[in-house]
Amino acid sequence: MLSHEIDAPMSSTAQALQIIQRGCDELLVEDELIAKLQAGRPLRVKAGFDPTAPDLHLGHTVLLNKMRQLQDLGHQAFFLIGDFTGMIGDPSGKNATRPPLSREEIAENAKTYTAQVFKILRKEQTEVVFNSRWMDKFTAADMIRLAGTYTVARMLERDDFGKRYKSNQPIAIHEFLYPLVQGYDSVALKADLELGGTDQKFNLLMGRETQKQFGQAPQCILTMPLLEGLDGVNKMSKSLGNYIGITESPQEIFGKLMSISDKLMWRYIDLLSFEPLEVIARWRKQAEEGRNPRDIKVIFAQEIVTRFHDKKAAENALMDFEARFKNGALPDVIPQYTLQAGDSGIGIAQMMKQSGLTASTSAAFRMLELGGVKLDGEKVSDKSLNLTKGRTVILQVGKRKFAKIHLV
Repeated sequence: MLSHEIDAPMSSTAQALQIIQRGCDELLVEDELIAKLQAGRPLRVKAGFDPTAPDLHLGHTVLLNKMRQLQDLGHQAFFLIGDFTGMIGDPSGKNATRPPLSREEIAENAKTYTAQVFKILRKEQTEVVFNSRWMDKFTAADMIRLAGTYTVARMLERDDFGKRYKSNQPIAIHEFLYPLVQGYDSVALKADLELGGTDQKFNLLMGRETQKQFGQAPQCILTMPLLEGLDGVNKMSKSLGNYIGITESPQEIFGKLMSISDKLMWRYIDLLSFEPLEVIARWRKQAEEGRNPRDIKVIFAQEIVTRFHDKKAAENALMDFEARFKNGALPDVIPQYTLQAGDSGIGIAQMMKQSGLTASTSAAFRMLELGGVKLDGEKVSDKSLNLTKGRTVILQVGKRKFAKIHLV
């Protein structure tokens, strides 16, 4: 049972609105949502996921946590897998066309979604739907009629389309179909509320407009912030390697969370923790007054591991972490460096040199031969070890030299 459940689904409208808006970026339109809540029926809450990768990570859970909170308020969730739109390819936030996936690739990627999503959502209040269910029945005439509900000028108002048009970068006609189809998904599901990341705002608004065209009451929109990955720069993404998967081992989840910077820690806590706001405020005050942020990070990491595994696994992960670092032998202050790994990665010796842990790569090789190098608490001797971008690691040379390195 998740710790953010509320005691009763029939909370007052004001209480419900406070829960819904916690951590969100924008709610459109608040008055409309209040009216829907006061109508006294469960809302139909939609969120779409394109199966471009088979595994969910903590970035996805920012939105899924909000869906679960809405379920705790008594509402119905529609977890929409965009198998049809996935074959179009969503250009949102991109300045070039994202390659579409084949039906076979989409089917393979979607297999693990349902098992993972029910680590967060209530099964009895969730309907997993594929938009091919209605889009496969569309005729060419249906698609033309749908395309007739929007203009090219309005499409070019979308930031990424507008930039590409002005810079003479190609925009394929089929890319305009993506937001149209996503908008029609809201019609097919009769959505009252749609959730999405801030990069999806245009597509979410399309749902409102399309519903109006089909005589439905327009859905409200709740946008959620995008969670930065372990590098603290780019959005969490499996393709960038800067992610924490919800099916990873307790030790992996715990270790990765402990590796994030003290500044990024607060961003993760704000977007992922189910602790009451007053508790988080108290943590901030304690940190300002001198409490080691590492203590707070441990509490948070245990919360996340418990959520996706259990309390015992979280305790074991903490013991394992402390054992690897000799029961807190890490210094309170560790120099931090951001190094360019590029697409081909960066060698361990080069990392040691660029972070100032050794004077040269030859000195780095000698330390590796002598067994004086540790990576995240584990001894390293492989001179050819190459690390990819998106990772954050703690590198130790000898007994006293440490560096926290962000690879970008």
